[in-house]
Amino acid sequence: MKSTRLLALLAFAATLAATPIFAKDAPKSREAGVAVAAQYDTAHVYVAPEDVDKFATSFLATFGGKSTKQVVATVTPTPSSTTSQLLQTPVGTVSLFGFKTPIPFPFGAERNGYLVSDMDEAIKAARAAGADVIVSTFPDPIGRDAVIQWPGGANLQIYWHTTKPDYAAFERIPENRVYVSPDRAAAFAKSFVAFSRGKIVSDDAKAPGAEIGRSDATYRRIRIESPFGKMVVLVTDGHLPYPYGRETTGYEVADLAATVAKAKEAGATVLVEPYTSDGRSAAFVMFPGGYIAEIHSLAQKSAARAAGK
Repeated sequence: MKSTRLLALLAFAATLAATPIFAKDAPKSREAGVAVAAQYDTAHVYVAPEDVDKFATSFLATFGGKSTKQVVATVTPTPSSTTSQLLQTPVGTVSLFGFKTPIPFPFGAERNGYLVSDMDEAIKAARAAGADVIVSTFPDPIGRDAVIQWPGGANLQIYWHTTKPDYAAFERIPENRVYVSPDRAAAFAKSFVAFSRGKIVSDDAKAPGAEIGRSDATYRRIRIESPFGKMVVLVTDGHLPYPYGRETTGYEVADLAATVAKAKEAGATVLVEPYTSDGRSAAFVMFPGGYIAEIHSLAQKSAARAAGK
């Protein structure tokens, strides 16, 4: 939710009053959209307070990177209390929350957060694209937030900083993994592409069902790329064996086998052993606290390394 904003407040509090607002600091035309960059997309992970440290240690041991200082704060528009920190790795960022109080609705159901350059324009663009604003804009000490829902039911938080953050670009951009029904797939894709100023880079009506645990079937897979990052839309009938559909993010790594080995050593459980499909090798891993992630590497690159090329 707002770990990026809370932590930025600590870093920039001394200069906040003298800093121009982000929207004016980096003006963007309506045609350019409201996205900032892929490295400001954070997966939202909620775990029990007693699992926060175990999850953070395991996740960072698997992917590398570092954590910001943990704080305790209210990150919703109504009273609540949670630990909050940002796990920054070369292949993806996590906003980690360990709520000490019941989680106010509908928080906890949003899959990730996108930084936008102008909150008002982002809200207008989302509504114009057919999304619902399910949590209207609310202020925090260093910015503004809202939660929107796309056709098909995927929830996304958008946030805006008064003071511009500065994160290093990812070495490999993670992908949002969105499951939708055939009834809403077209509406979802049209809506998100319009909002993100993105493009559909592939649309396979008969993708291998092994990718969703259904080796006896096929399904539709849509890949979208935009200034916000990557997304894969998995269009299914909902007949999904566990853990498919429980993951919200896919992390691309250089060496899948090595990364899975690190995850296991760090206390994670492999739910789906590595398999190959669509030019990539992939596996599903559950970290301490219950967070499930898809991890993949490009199969042709792995093969070339194995051959010593």
